[in-house]
Amino acid sequence: MHGPALSGWLLVALCAVTGVYCLLRMRACAGEERRAAGGEAVMGFGMASMALPAAVLTPPGWSWAVYAAVFGAAALHGLLAARHGGRHLHHLVGSLAMVYMAVAMAVPGAPGAHAGHTATGAGGIPVLTGGLLLYYAAYVLRAGTRLVPVAAPAGGPAPAGGADRAGGPEMTLACRLSMALGMVAMLVTL
Repeated sequence: MHGPALSGWLLVALCAVTGVYCLLRMRACAGEERRAAGGEAVMGFGMASMALPAAVLTPPGWSWAVYAAVFGAAALHGLLAARHGGRHLHHLVGSLAMVYMAVAMAVPGAPGAHAGHTATGAGGIPVLTGGLLLYYAAYVLRAGTRLVPVAAPAGGPAPAGGADRAGGPEMTLACRLSMALGMVAMLVTL
């Protein structure tokens, strides 16, 4: 992705830490939650590797095809999982967005192509990039409002907040929120 080196490194750190947290969450969960955490770990590490500043590591031309294949497989898995419930649609959108960014970066001579580092305009298809930005901005706002603490009624019990080994549902939501913020940053710099 393009942009100042410091913001690139911050994005790498955010996505890598999120990926590590998702791996730790995998160890503490079972079943469907474990599979979701695994998919989120792949997404976090993939985003971290795509966000590496080009001045530090210029990826070989074939790396974008690998990203597209890995996230294409994740999108196929998300599509199959979405048949069983709508909560997998976000993973499907995320995987397809990663495929889209990898393809946009791989196309030689495209405005956002990584190889030339001469991007002056928006990469990819502006309408699609804008739609993804709107989706992730709405997701960030929705997730952010869900993280705002709720006051307990006077004299009543405190609101339930899970503090299990994986950090609880608030930490999981914060993890998803940070990945969505990372996706916004990556799409803006495409």
